[in-house]
Amino acid sequence: MKTSRLIVALAGAALLLTGCATVKGLGRDIESVGKAGEDAINK
Repeated sequence: MKTSRLIVALAGAALLLTGCATVKGLGRDIESVGKAGEDAINK
């Protein structure tokens, strides 16, 4: 179970880091991940 969570976390981090080219882009990416998490918790 821990291994699969680690793989998912690493894959997400890789996508996050490759998806943004600037600090501003990184901020938007982090914000969207936070919003998605919040939406999942509220459902």
